[in-house]
Amino acid sequence: MSDFTHFNEQGRARMVDISAKQETERTATAVSSIQLTEEIYEKINAGTMKKGDVLAVAQVAGIMAAKNTSDWIPMCHPLQLKGTDITFDWNIADGCYELMITASVKTKGSTGVEMEALTAASAAALTVYDMCKAIDKGMVIGQTYLITKTGGKSGEYHRDIEGD
Repeated sequence: MSDFTHFNEQGRARMVDISAKQETERTATAVSSIQLTEEIYEKINAGTMKKGDVLAVAQVAGIMAAKNTSDWIPMCHPLQLKGTDITFDWNIADGCYELMITASVKTKGSTGVEMEALTAASAAALTVYDMCKAIDKGMVIGQTYLITKTGGKSGEYHRDIEGD
Protein backbone atom coordinates (compact mmCIF):
# COMPACT_ATOMS: atom_id res chain seq x y z
CA MET A 1 0.00 0.00 0.00
CA SER A 2 2.93 2.38 0.48
CA ASP A 3 2.99 3.10 -3.30
CA PHE A 4 -0.39 4.84 -3.05
CA THR A 5 -0.04 8.42 -1.85
CA HIS A 6 -3.50 8.69 -0.31
CA PHE A 7 -3.26 5.52 1.82
CA ASN A 8 -1.38 5.07 5.06
CA GLU A 9 0.58 1.97 6.14
CA GLN A 10 -2.69 0.31 7.23
CA GLY A 11 -4.25 0.82 3.81
CA ARG A 12 -6.58 3.53 5.09
CA ALA A 13 -7.27 6.90 3.49
CA ARG A 14 -5.11 9.86 4.44
CA MET A 15 -4.53 13.40 3.29
CA VAL A 16 -1.05 13.69 1.80
CA ASP A 17 1.48 15.69 3.84
CA ILE A 18 2.50 18.69 1.71
CA SER A 19 4.43 20.53 4.41
CA ALA A 20 7.82 19.94 2.73
CA LYS A 21 6.63 21.08 -0.72
CA GLN A 22 7.84 24.43 -2.00
CA GLU A 23 5.30 27.22 -2.28
CA THR A 24 4.93 28.37 -5.88
CA GLU A 25 2.39 30.32 -7.88
CA ARG A 26 -0.18 27.84 -9.14
CA THR A 27 -3.00 28.29 -11.63
CA ALA A 28 -5.61 26.08 -13.20
CA THR A 29 -8.36 26.60 -15.77
CA ALA A 30 -11.24 24.19 -16.28
CA VAL A 31 -14.29 24.11 -18.53
CA SER A 32 -17.79 22.73 -18.23
CA SER A 33 -20.89 23.28 -20.37
CA ILE A 34 -24.64 23.00 -20.37
CA GLN A 35 -26.89 22.44 -23.36
CA LEU A 36 -30.23 24.19 -23.14
CA THR A 37 -33.19 25.25 -25.24
CA GLU A 38 -33.57 28.35 -27.35
CA GLU A 39 -36.23 29.61 -24.92
CA ILE A 40 -33.83 29.39 -21.98
CA TYR A 41 -31.05 31.01 -24.03
CA GLU A 42 -33.35 33.93 -24.88
CA LYS A 43 -34.56 34.36 -21.29
CA ILE A 44 -31.02 34.28 -19.88
CA ASN A 45 -29.85 36.91 -22.36
CA ALA A 46 -32.96 39.07 -21.90
CA GLY A 47 -32.67 38.84 -18.11
CA THR A 48 -36.23 37.53 -17.80
CA MET A 49 -35.71 34.28 -15.88
CA LYS A 50 -38.04 34.27 -12.86
CA LYS A 51 -35.21 33.30 -10.48
CA GLY A 52 -33.07 36.27 -11.54
CA ASP A 53 -29.78 36.84 -13.34
CA VAL A 54 -28.71 33.28 -14.12
CA LEU A 55 -25.13 34.04 -15.09
CA ALA A 56 -24.50 36.34 -12.12
CA VAL A 57 -25.74 33.71 -9.69
CA ALA A 58 -23.80 30.93 -11.47
CA GLN A 59 -20.65 33.06 -11.33
CA VAL A 60 -20.97 33.58 -7.58
CA ALA A 61 -21.76 29.87 -7.09
CA GLY A 62 -18.62 28.91 -9.00
CA ILE A 63 -16.46 31.23 -6.93
CA MET A 64 -17.98 29.94 -3.69
CA ALA A 65 -17.45 26.35 -4.82
CA ALA A 66 -13.78 27.00 -5.60
CA LYS A 67 -13.29 28.43 -2.12
CA ASN A 68 -14.98 25.41 -0.52
CA THR A 69 -13.59 22.56 -2.62
CA SER A 70 -11.95 20.86 0.35
CA ASP A 71 -15.43 20.57 1.93
CA TRP A 72 -16.62 18.59 -1.10
CA ILE A 73 -13.58 16.51 -2.07
CA PRO A 74 -12.32 14.50 0.92
CA MET A 75 -8.56 14.48 0.22
CA CYS A 76 -8.24 18.09 -0.99
CA HIS A 77 -6.29 20.50 1.16
CA PRO A 78 -8.03 23.71 2.22
CA LEU A 79 -6.36 26.45 0.17
CA GLN A 80 -6.15 30.20 0.44
CA LEU A 81 -7.08 31.20 -3.09
CA LYS A 82 -5.62 34.40 -4.49
CA GLY A 83 -8.08 34.75 -7.37
CA THR A 84 -11.01 33.02 -9.04
CA ASP A 85 -12.83 34.02 -12.23
CA ILE A 86 -15.74 32.48 -14.10
CA THR A 87 -16.55 33.41 -17.71
CA PHE A 88 -19.35 32.39 -20.04
CA ASP A 89 -19.46 31.97 -23.82
CA TRP A 90 -22.23 30.72 -26.08
CA ASN A 91 -21.82 28.06 -28.76
CA ILE A 92 -24.84 28.14 -31.05
CA ALA A 93 -24.96 25.82 -34.05
CA ASP A 94 -27.65 23.85 -35.86
CA GLY A 95 -30.33 24.77 -33.33
CA CYS A 96 -28.20 23.70 -30.36
CA TYR A 97 -27.56 26.19 -27.57
CA GLU A 98 -24.57 25.44 -25.38
CA LEU A 99 -23.24 27.63 -22.59
CA MET A 100 -19.51 27.16 -22.11
CA ILE A 101 -18.29 27.87 -18.57
CA THR A 102 -14.61 28.58 -17.92
CA ALA A 103 -13.25 28.73 -14.38
CA SER A 104 -9.76 30.06 -13.63
CA VAL A 105 -8.21 29.77 -10.17
CA LYS A 106 -4.93 31.05 -8.76
CA THR A 107 -3.00 30.65 -5.51
CA LYS A 108 0.49 30.67 -4.10
CA GLY A 109 0.97 27.52 -2.11
CA SER A 110 2.20 23.97 -1.73
CA THR A 111 -0.42 22.21 -3.84
CA GLY A 112 -2.28 22.87 -7.06
CA VAL A 113 -5.72 24.32 -7.74
CA GLU A 114 -6.93 21.89 -10.41
CA MET A 115 -9.73 20.55 -8.22
CA GLU A 116 -10.84 24.07 -7.33
CA ALA A 117 -11.13 25.02 -11.01
CA LEU A 118 -13.01 21.82 -11.85
CA THR A 119 -15.35 22.27 -8.88
CA ALA A 120 -16.02 25.91 -9.79
CA ALA A 121 -16.93 25.06 -13.40
CA SER A 122 -19.16 22.18 -12.25
CA ALA A 123 -20.97 24.24 -9.62
CA ALA A 124 -21.62 27.03 -12.11
CA ALA A 125 -23.16 24.53 -14.57
CA LEU A 126 -25.28 22.98 -11.82
CA THR A 127 -26.48 26.44 -10.80
CA VAL A 128 -27.56 27.25 -14.36
CA TYR A 129 -29.51 23.99 -14.36
CA ASP A 130 -31.13 24.80 -11.02
CA MET A 131 -32.18 28.27 -12.10
CA CYS A 132 -33.65 27.09 -15.43
CA LYS A 133 -35.18 23.70 -14.58
CA ALA A 134 -38.70 25.11 -14.27
CA ILE A 135 -38.66 25.65 -18.05
CA ASP A 136 -36.86 22.45 -19.08
CA LYS A 137 -35.52 19.58 -17.01
CA GLY A 138 -33.91 18.06 -20.11
CA MET A 139 -30.83 20.29 -20.08
CA VAL A 140 -27.56 18.36 -20.37
CA ILE A 141 -24.45 19.25 -18.41
CA GLY A 142 -21.54 18.40 -20.67
CA GLN A 143 -18.00 17.28 -20.25
CA THR A 144 -15.96 18.96 -17.55
CA TYR A 145 -12.21 18.98 -17.97
CA LEU A 146 -8.95 20.73 -17.14
CA ILE A 147 -7.57 23.08 -19.82
CA THR A 148 -4.35 24.27 -18.21
CA LYS A 149 -2.35 23.93 -15.01
CA THR A 150 0.83 25.75 -13.99
CA GLY A 151 3.19 25.61 -11.02
CA GLY A 152 4.45 22.91 -8.74
CA LYS A 153 6.80 19.97 -9.17
CA SER A 154 4.84 18.37 -12.01
CA GLY A 155 5.13 21.55 -14.09
CA GLU A 156 2.73 22.77 -16.71
CA TYR A 157 -0.18 21.01 -18.39
CA HIS A 158 -1.95 22.31 -21.47
CA ARG A 159 -4.78 20.27 -22.94
CA ASP A 160 -4.41 19.65 -26.66
CA ILE A 161 -7.73 20.84 -28.08
CA GLU A 162 -8.63 20.01 -31.67
CA GLY A 163 -8.69 23.01 -33.95
CA ASP A 164 -6.42 25.15 -31.75
